[in-house]
Amino acid sequence: MTIPETFRSKTRGFLSAILLAALTLALVPGLSLAAVFNPQTATLDNGMQVVLVENHRAPVVTHMVWYKVGSADEPRGVSGIAHFLEHLMFKGTDDIAPGDFSKIVARNGGNDNAFTSWDYTGYFQNIARDRLDLVMKMEADRMRNLKLSDDVVLPERDVIIEERRSRLDNNPGALLGEQMRASLYMAHPYGRSIIGWRNEMEKLSTEDALEFYHDWYAPNNAILVVAGDITMDELLPMAKKYYGVIPRGKDMTRNRVQEPVQHAPRKVTMRDPQVGQASWSRYYLAPSYNTDDNNDAAPLDVLSEIIGSGTTSRFFKSLVVDQKIASSVGTFYNPVAVDLATFGVYGVPRGDVDLADLEQAIDGEIAKLLAGGITQDELDRAKQKLLDSAVFARDSLSAGARVLGQSLAVGLTVDQVESWPDRISAVTVDQVNDAAKRVFNDKKSVTGWLMPPEGGPVTGAGAALPITSGEGVH
Repeated sequence: MTIPETFRSKTRGFLSAILLAALTLALVPGLSLAAVFNPQTATLDNGMQVVLVENHRAPVVTHMVWYKVGSADEPRGVSGIAHFLEHLMFKGTDDIAPGDFSKIVARNGGNDNAFTSWDYTGYFQNIARDRLDLVMKMEADRMRNLKLSDDVVLPERDVIIEERRSRLDNNPGALLGEQMRASLYMAHPYGRSIIGWRNEMEKLSTEDALEFYHDWYAPNNAILVVAGDITMDELLPMAKKYYGVIPRGKDMTRNRVQEPVQHAPRKVTMRDPQVGQASWSRYYLAPSYNTDDNNDAAPLDVLSEIIGSGTTSRFFKSLVVDQKIASSVGTFYNPVAVDLATFGVYGVPRGDVDLADLEQAIDGEIAKLLAGGITQDELDRAKQKLLDSAVFARDSLSAGARVLGQSLAVGLTVDQVESWPDRISAVTVDQVNDAAKRVFNDKKSVTGWLMPPEGGPVTGAGAALPITSGEGVH
């Protein structure tokens, strides 16, 4: 599972992928901070958590504010309001004119952006160390002084509707992924579209945005994470100066609907003229690090590495290299979440191979795995690759900030983050095999078929791969 972070695009998943972020600027599922990031923490009087990852290789810093709220926390009927507010946070305060926030950051040699997922919303700036005071002042200003009115809100609503049209409605793979999640989560808000359902987006109002803002955007619901060329003795006074003076907000509860027992597998089939190459995917409900069955999370991290990570994985070698039935195949798993997670398998058939034949072949690989299990050699190699990624993460300025921010925003602790290498190292063959038997439960699954229209694709159509993990939007 990888988590590309593009501008106003999407972010995905976590744990094993969290630490590869150092090399790819993506998050790789794997928490390992003790030996890698060595974070320092403090808490302001108003409840805001402050986290620092020192990195003195260059006089630059990454400054991030993570709010513990995402699309899964939205009231019914206003889907997309979390992402909409993320856009509106750039519309100004009494001190900063609409649209000037990013311009000021750029004029000072930095860059900035923001992102929304089901469980969190984040804002960040990468900038020279001597400009940290400036961006911290601006970020604190819009935490409580955002000014919204219809003349700035309604045009921005048109922007997010167009974003939905271009990134989802015009993208068969993304649209299929959205439909599959809506089917996988029958009651839980993880089945909700992060960007929002269009019919609800069209009705989002200034009042909706302000209510959401005043409920959730407060220092006691936020985490400040800074990584770079600064010490805690320097950072903490600045945090107190700008964030510490903001009054504590009301204590919010993340009321999430429990997912009911699922009794039958589901299937979503989609044909679209833009699809030039069919593809196949399947999502399974899985535990996260926050669910009662979280003991399976680390073994599933290792399982995903063994069977579906890269060209040396078991599924790739069997289906692509040996059987030559697929042109690509892989897995993903995202166990950093407030509630449930998703374990997925996906593949693209080779040439004229039928999707039914590819599905049968993948099901055969799963059956073989469940019957015979993994080997000690496979386990050892997978664990070493995951642990190696933690070492590489040390070279990244922003990896620590991203890993810690995402983890803390979903309710994990710094200690849980730091103990990830120990948990991975302790995983056994039996634990992986047992976790595989629990997660590969067809009754808790959705299978997606993405195909060209009857008669073939339109001229010029290309491959439209399915979304392979939980996506976020910018």
